[in-house]
Amino acid sequence: MAKVKMNKKVAAIDMTAMCDVAFLLLTFFILTATAKQPEPLPVDTPSSTVQTKLPEKDLATLTLGSGKVFFGVTGKEVRIKTLELMGAKYGIAFSPEERKRFSVIDAFGVPMSQLRSLIAKEAAERNRKDLQPGIPKDSLDNQLKDWIYNARIATRDIAQTELKVAIKGDAKQEYPQVKKVIDILQDQQINSFNLVTGLRGEDF
Repeated sequence: MAKVKMNKKVAAIDMTAMCDVAFLLLTFFILTATAKQPEPLPVDTPSSTVQTKLPEKDLATLTLGSGKVFFGVTGKEVRIKTLELMGAKYGIAFSPEERKRFSVIDAFGVPMSQLRSLIAKEAAERNRKDLQPGIPKDSLDNQLKDWIYNARIATRDIAQTELKVAIKGDAKQEYPQVKKVIDILQDQQINSFNLVTGLRGEDF
């Protein structure tokens, strides 16, 4: 008996719908992603296995590297209030436009005498390497102490809470520089602070 020959059909899958979904997802992620802002003082933090997350608000970050210290505080209103308090202390009147521009600066590292010039620059120019010399922290001119103190006052006034502090130091930074910053914190009775580290796998 002769076998019936079956016609072979080539299976084809319509990928049009899958491509549409893929492009829609890609477009969604591109439009909703937040670009990482360049840091004015990039540092290579020491490694650690600790996974404690930093607070997202009411936080001041002291960045140490290359012998410099940069200061930044979260919250636009807190930044403006801190700037006003610093201006009152150092006899500098900042205009509403300068206060507005300062409110979007995450971190900076210049003396008060150079702050207005820094505020006037665009973000890309502000973050240029070696442009900012760091905030003075010497015993005769300790502006870092004043920034921390006034940021604490501003946080209490606006957020009704205490300012939290994080130290983000370069792994190659010499210990005396870090100790000097810790001493400034302890002089203001700040004995609890976070140390920012990079995550590494546990050693087995």
